[in-house]
Amino acid sequence: MVKSLLSTLFILVGVLQVSASAILIPMDAEGQKDHLKAYGITYWVLSKQQKVQWLLNYRGGSFLLPDGEVIRKECQIRGVSFEILSDSQTEGILNEISSPSKNQDAVILEKAPKIAVYSPKGNQPWDDAVTMVLTYAEIPYVTVYDEEVLGDKLALYDWLHLHHEDFTGQYGKFYGAYRAAPWYIEQKKEAEALAERMGFSKVSEEKSAVAEKIREYVIGGGFMFAMCSATDSFDIALSAKGVDICEPMFDNDPSDANYQGRLNFDRTFAFTDFTLERNPLKYEFSSIDMTSKRGNVSKEYDYFSLMDFSAKWDAVPTMLCQNHTALVKGFMGQTTSFTREEIKPTVLVLGENKQNGEARYIHGVKGKGFFTFYGGHDPEDYQHRVGDPKTELELHPNSPGYRLILNNVLFPAARKKKQKT
Repeated sequence: MVKSLLSTLFILVGVLQVSASAILIPMDAEGQKDHLKAYGITYWVLSKQQKVQWLLNYRGGSFLLPDGEVIRKECQIRGVSFEILSDSQTEGILNEISSPSKNQDAVILEKAPKIAVYSPKGNQPWDDAVTMVLTYAEIPYVTVYDEEVLGDKLALYDWLHLHHEDFTGQYGKFYGAYRAAPWYIEQKKEAEALAERMGFSKVSEEKSAVAEKIREYVIGGGFMFAMCSATDSFDIALSAKGVDICEPMFDNDPSDANYQGRLNFDRTFAFTDFTLERNPLKYEFSSIDMTSKRGNVSKEYDYFSLMDFSAKWDAVPTMLCQNHTALVKGFMGQTTSFTREEIKPTVLVLGENKQNGEARYIHGVKGKGFFTFYGGHDPEDYQHRVGDPKTELELHPNSPGYRLILNNVLFPAARKKKQKT
């Protein structure tokens, strides 16, 4: 009896000695069952007014959370792998990360950013990679469109994603293949009706005004993320302010003479010296996109590599590149990738396909804000086409391509450090 009591006492003492002080959400390939939902757990903790540490370059960019039974249970419910750390283990990890010899750092995440997705009201969550992954990770967002943007509602949000929109007023350049399709005809009518309600005579003018409002939002301190055609069409719209670049089938009147020579590249975020595609039958906006220049890139070998930055000196690009692999599977889109020679020198290339000399993932600063452009439509659907079934993210819980999107979602939560690069 005495022996049994002593054994129980020793066990209790042992438990007290290893009492946990933190929860580690590992983000390496071996340690995490569901990388995407791990971001949702982190966001959920931030939404409870608790701080999180993002351990840059430590086990794939792991998260250090405060310990608590509620958080443990939430991880179990969502199927997210976690490890319980003692005080000494936590201290040891943080000391290791702080060593000057380690390209690692601990960034404090302070609050859950308010997220807005710019998307037509009729679109479903699976129409866009960002809305799909936000839904899967259980990260809340609000959908906004032209009414909210032109009504100065963007100031309510910390982070804005641009759904694969066409800001030039050319209806996605779908005219050549789909001009007789009922969905194309209906979307064109809806866009024209919306422009009229907002007080504009043409869709191109209304979309230009929307692009200007988004530009002001970023310059004022907002975080903007865009994929696929929203990337280059946004910059094209900014460069063409006050210039008619649309042919008659798009806006019922001729384009301006010599509109190429009237583009103002000083107004753009990322791209410069590009040439617009004049042919309305061609499914392309400009020379920025490299989709038609990828003849030597096969699906089997289509990967892009993430750049390596100094975690302690360049925390921002390091955060955006956190992953459990440095090599990410490529994927196509209307805008698949960006011509390196047409990217402004002030813009950082975060991911590139060296074989084809193309940039896939870029980031920059504009005024007080930030923007990230990510080429392609869906990281787990190589060549997404109109009418294709949605991607089931339950089949891709460890997708490196989708992780890059979620890095950007958490980016505004970070306590700001001055970037050295």
